[in-house]
Amino acid sequence: MNIIKTPEEINSMRAGGKKLGTILKELLFMSTVGVNLLDLEKHAKKRVQEEGGQPSFTTVEGYPFVTCLCINEEVVHGMPRNDSLCDGDILTIDIGMIYQGLHTDTASSICIGMKDDKKELFLKTGEIALEKAIEAAIAGNRVGDISYAIQTTIEAAGYHVVADLTGHGVGRVLHEEPMIPEYVRGDIARTSLLSSGMTLAIEVIYAMGKGSICYKSDDGWTLESKDRSLTATFEHTIAIGEQKSDVLTERDI
Repeated sequence: MNIIKTPEEINSMRAGGKKLGTILKELLFMSTVGVNLLDLEKHAKKRVQEEGGQPSFTTVEGYPFVTCLCINEEVVHGMPRNDSLCDGDILTIDIGMIYQGLHTDTASSICIGMKDDKKELFLKTGEIALEKAIEAAIAGNRVGDISYAIQTTIEAAGYHVVADLTGHGVGRVLHEEPMIPEYVRGDIARTSLLSSGMTLAIEVIYAMGKGSICYKSDDGWTLESKDRSLTATFEHTIAIGEQKSDVLTERDI
């Protein structure tokens, strides 16, 4: 598959990404103490349809939901269920949308209810790591430069990346090449070269604990931290440029 997108394709992804960013912003705003995860999923499904899109995640065989919703030690692929948010929970919302035939993918984590300095610092670190990763994602750099930015920022704050998970290319399908590890695997110079027109879903996935993961239950999807430490994820879809990358799923604060 040719992973370089045309300017027209990137424009479509930008339009879809803007819509997706707005939907995620709405979901984060809705996420307060007592809100049921099924209500978040219901709103996401409704809004994706209203925006003229289709859910990305249902293109993954066997996954029936528009969102992945993870709480606390749950890392990724949490299935929406009949649970309500509690004060102090860390909630991660991950959502993808197909618009004009092209996928975008984005995620964010927040602390529910009363602010907790320790958790807020944990979440801020992930936001900063994503910013640094995006800064490194320019033509002429390599995938390893993105991984380096993520790993060094997370580890400098005393946390650990989830080494078993990755970001990925995105666009014509939900998961394209290249895979983008959370840590540097060997020589950066041997990792994939970044070129203008590539579109990537850069993900910062990390934990307060050691970062090792396992399946939570027999649902076959939800992964959690083995030590049950808190986790978070921050993700944007970007288009690689010569001087800087273009964040396609940016949302207003």
